[in-house]
Amino acid sequence: MSVQPGPRAGGGHSIRTYHEVADPEAEGVVAQIRDQARRLTDRLSRVGAVVAVASGKGGVGKSAVTANLAAVLASRGRAVGAADIDLHGPTLACMLGASRAPLFVGEDGVQPARGTMDVRVMSMDLLLASADATVRWRGPEEGAFAWQGTLEAGTVREFLADTVWGDLDLLLLDLPPGTDRLARILEILPGLDALLLVTTPSEAARAAVARSARLAREAAIRLTGLVANMTAWRCPECGRETPLYETDGAERLAGDTGLVQWADIPFDPRLAVATDGGRPFAIVEPDAPASRAFRDLADRLEAEIGAPA
Repeated sequence: MSVQPGPRAGGGHSIRTYHEVADPEAEGVVAQIRDQARRLTDRLSRVGAVVAVASGKGGVGKSAVTANLAAVLASRGRAVGAADIDLHGPTLACMLGASRAPLFVGEDGVQPARGTMDVRVMSMDLLLASADATVRWRGPEEGAFAWQGTLEAGTVREFLADTVWGDLDLLLLDLPPGTDRLARILEILPGLDALLLVTTPSEAARAAVARSARLAREAAIRLTGLVANMTAWRCPECGRETPLYETDGAERLAGDTGLVQWADIPFDPRLAVATDGGRPFAIVEPDAPASRAFRDLADRLEAEIGAPA
């Protein structure tokens, strides 16, 4: 059920893959899944709040939002964890300055890497042998689509259950694009504390994120906030703001879904450069408008989840 960590991780659990199993019930696979679910419950009992950052569409800056939000919260003295749930395109470790960091396995599980502001990070990127390695699932080639989703779900559950997060105030989950990925995490974590849906003002993003908003509504997630990213560009010379899109799909999305917009993050080309280099922009350029927007988002999130002062 899992990708077996190589030498960089120092070992791994021996959950059997599907091509090795003749009778799942007789060979203990179902029991292993139940045990995994129990470990997940035990592990997250020490986490104050689990917050998913999702979209439904790629290219909206969701991982950058996750990285900067995690760094801001950690800079306030919060114990913060960040799990990259995008198994095939992991970027969160890089954005938090933990790229290629070694992982160590102890009796209690895998110790997460430490990133910017001591954020505890787990990502598939940390398990791969090289930066350009791809994830390959062990199993029969014929009909791979029938079991790959189950393997991916098991791996996500292992990321959360077998990582020694310790006592955390918040655990942020950076989800890959697609409403199916959001649905999967809601099955694994039916008690999700909050969901941040990231969009841009584009109409294409609005239509995609609207599907995720509907899924969140049907799942009755208690807290769902809308984060509008790359909304405008502010001239550093005169301070004038120029919208990047002719239409405001984020505002329309809020009106259509009833979601409250928790943040409006302006475009800043320096943000991508800093975050891609493992230096979250909100930390290295604290006075920039985008950095102030990340702090406002952190304020709103802490207020909504009732974080201790």
